[in-house]
Amino acid sequence: MKNRVLPTLIVGLVGAVIGSFLMMLYASSHFGGATGPDRTPPAVAAVPLSGVSDQDRIVSAVKRTKSSVVAITEEVNGQQVIPADPFFQQFFGGGQGGPGIVQPYHGEASGSGFVIDSNGDIVTNAHVLQPPSGGKITKLTVVFANGDHMPARVIAYNLSADVGILRVDNYSKLPPPLELADSSRLEAGQWAIAIGEPLELSQTVTGGGVSAFDRSEPIPTENGSEIDFKGLLQTSAPINPGNSGGPLLDIDGQVIGMNQSTVKSAYAQGIGFAIPSNTVRNVVAALQKNPGAHQGTDTGFLGIYMADLSAGVKNQIGYNGSGGVAVQQVFSGSPADQSGIQPGDVILQADGKDFDNIKDLHNYISSKKPGDTIRLNVWSRGLKKFVAIKLSETPAAQPQPQGQPQEEQQP
Repeated sequence: MKNRVLPTLIVGLVGAVIGSFLMMLYASSHFGGATGPDRTPPAVAAVPLSGVSDQDRIVSAVKRTKSSVVAITEEVNGQQVIPADPFFQQFFGGGQGGPGIVQPYHGEASGSGFVIDSNGDIVTNAHVLQPPSGGKITKLTVVFANGDHMPARVIAYNLSADVGILRVDNYSKLPPPLELADSSRLEAGQWAIAIGEPLELSQTVTGGGVSAFDRSEPIPTENGSEIDFKGLLQTSAPINPGNSGGPLLDIDGQVIGMNQSTVKSAYAQGIGFAIPSNTVRNVVAALQKNPGAHQGTDTGFLGIYMADLSAGVKNQIGYNGSGGVAVQQVFSGSPADQSGIQPGDVILQADGKDFDNIKDLHNYISSKKPGDTIRLNVWSRGLKKFVAIKLSETPAAQPQPQGQPQEEQQP
């Protein structure tokens, strides 16, 4: 029996070796293209999950979320002051050009937002909830994707974070709230989808990518100053006026940011900014705990408009110096007003530093906090004086320049 098994095993082993050798020869002649030139294994390509492409996922994400993205429309009533002396307005904004002509105006504004919870709360940019200069919002409406127009009211906003909440009460067809992603897990190059109402074109979808993180961008406020927002998300998804407050989504339909602004340049393309979703989440939670709170800008406020010292300005005020920044307007009741600063003065130094253009002086003042003291060296009608001014907080509403009538209170 043993004599029979041993030859059989030997024959089988030899057959296996020969068969393996023949298979190797066959594979090398028929599947050589499956390896690289150096005979290395081919790279493994990612296969779409369950055969679903990125395009299909984007389309699906848009379909699931569009109903929760809304348009916000505002009606604004107010009054504007037309100076009696246009020449003086050119240099000093009409602050001392004699009595102005007060004219009422009616305007409209719009933005975007999205449903954040099941209570009817809509999140948007705080600047969307700010009326244009000298006006008051008299009617606030949320327009849903199904065409329903619902009255809304402001719950709270934080200007320094540019996040605000408004609420639609008792709306039985409220769409589901959008889910906020963890923006700390984002990576440059991943898909980004913006939905909103740019230029009043409702339910517009644009696509791009996550471009960069932790960007800073100055945004003008209604009082003529700027807030330098930091920590913004940069995206190549096109963002236009009216997109403000709309969601920036990932490929799964989660909110990775709230659209805010674009680069202020005619040459810039595909450079937009959004407030990261983690910031939105934290600010919304704080605002919901303090309804009615209108948190300020947290930036220092002197209370002036400034002008660079052109030849025309210098001639108008009789200044023959070579440096400084002219005071164009002084806002009533502001720190500058209380310290005796007047239109036509020239700020030569701030805290011992020389300034000769608006941008640098503005940035220096804005870098201060409310309550900080700034020391100015000022030329005033041929005399030099030193003043120490305690800064207030940049206000949300438009302050009133000297020499102009106060805005009437709206009921």
